[in-house]
Amino acid sequence: YIGIDYSGAEVPLSPLKGLRAYVADGDDPPREATTTELGRKYWCRQALTDWLTQRLGENVPTLVGLDHGFSFPLAYFEKYGLAYDWPAFLDDFAAHWPTDEPYMYVDFVRDGAFGDGAARMGSSRWRRLCEIRTGRAKSVFHFDVPGSVAKSTFAGLTMLRRIRREVARPLHCWPFDGFSPPAGASVVAEAYPSLVSHLYPRDGRTPDQHDAYSLCA
Repeated sequence: YIGIDYSGAEVPLSPLKGLRAYVADGDDPPREATTTELGRKYWCRQALTDWLTQRLGENVPTLVGLDHGFSFPLAYFEKYGLAYDWPAFLDDFAAHWPTDEPYMYVDFVRDGAFGDGAARMGSSRWRRLCEIRTGRAKSVFHFDVPGSVAKSTFAGLTMLRRIRREVARPLHCWPFDGFSPPAGASVVAEAYPSLVSHLYPRDGRTPDQHDAYSLCA
């Protein structure tokens, strides 16, 4: 089991204090997974993507919870005339928002310096059913406010696409690859730490550590 508290800050090669991962094997308690980069204390998104791709390529069924949006509201697909096809959505998004480039800030695309983000933007009033039903989750287009997951989502979607393309064994991205994963498959699912973090004592962890711990637990 792997729980990840994601961050869309800075660029994919920047070490980020808010990017955390916890791992548990079988019934063992979650333990923090530290960055694989020598001389660095914190993960960067690129190193975490490479590590996760390697772990998911191992012949061990693994369940991963990632706390960024995996898709957009139906209003987005309707506005841009897109098919209800998740892999095609990821390709289309990456073509307009190249946020997995090593030195790319999400805000570079938002500001029009790179990519073509203006051609694939949505409204902060649009929410998915899963966000509406939590009662408090913000829209994936709601930038620059406390508790926003917009920047994490816009940074994470291209990395998720990369994992999906590069992993060495079949990967099931739930629920977009179907509601019932094949036996023995590894699964990556969107997760919302606020729904579960209160179930576990903090025990000295930072908020980012505790969110990743709680998802893993």
